[in-house]
Amino acid sequence: MLRAAVLGSPVAHSLSPVLHGAGYAALGLTDWDYGLREVGADELAGVVADLDPTWRGLSLTMPLKEAALEVARTVSATARTAGAVNTLVRRADGGWDGDNTDVVGVTDALAPVLPGTPERALLLGAGATARSCVLALTRLGVRTLTVRARDTGRAADLLAWAMDGGTGIRNGSVAGIDPWVTTRDDVVVSTVPPAAAERVAATVPATHSGVFLDVVYADWPTLPARAAAAAGMRVVSGFDMLLHQAAAQFTMFTGHAAPVEDMRAAGLRALGAGG
Repeated sequence: MLRAAVLGSPVAHSLSPVLHGAGYAALGLTDWDYGLREVGADELAGVVADLDPTWRGLSLTMPLKEAALEVARTVSATARTAGAVNTLVRRADGGWDGDNTDVVGVTDALAPVLPGTPERALLLGAGATARSCVLALTRLGVRTLTVRARDTGRAADLLAWAMDGGTGIRNGSVAGIDPWVTTRDDVVVSTVPPAAAERVAATVPATHSGVFLDVVYADWPTLPARAAAAAGMRVVSGFDMLLHQAAAQFTMFTGHAAPVEDMRAAGLRALGAGG
């Protein structure tokens, strides 16, 4: 049996076992098993060191993405720039390669709905997933970035990193949260937690022609997603981001192209949003 799993804390809610398990079933990979395990940041190195050779891949959620930088033997340029590893892949020598598929997850979720190359983006929040979102936005063509966050100091730090780190952002600004959303941006990405959803939704303009991604996928559609749809925005669920980052991991772990539509259907069934 070849093994993979999602590690993190809390992790019981993760859809990753559903997505990866559906992929195994669709391709007939009966010798693969995907589980989950509650692991804290200070436990990660020991847990990984104890895994036997049947373990081929690990998906990492919070709070492990920074700690994994020290566990991996090699770290991809994307993960190093983002400062976060969400994927560990077993090497032939027994070590682990670290990568970041959150970036491709955001990119592949947004690309199909963009009417053209976006110039301006608004990022709501400056927390753990913000750097990955910035890298994805620049891959899509964004060159002007506004960061809005309750903590304007963290927002300023994120923008400084984006403008000085070779990401491709050439212009930017930092703003507070009143209002959260304005009309001038081609893409709006919300990384704020559900606790702030009502305040974000309340400031979505009456009309907006852009694209809105909410990285939250539980209890979909979220309040901000509903407000964005009512304003005329093209709305993308955090589930699409999760799906595409999981598909990239699936291929890294197994060597097989991920059956994305089978994984999507299983995930939507698990969320109670599809048949």
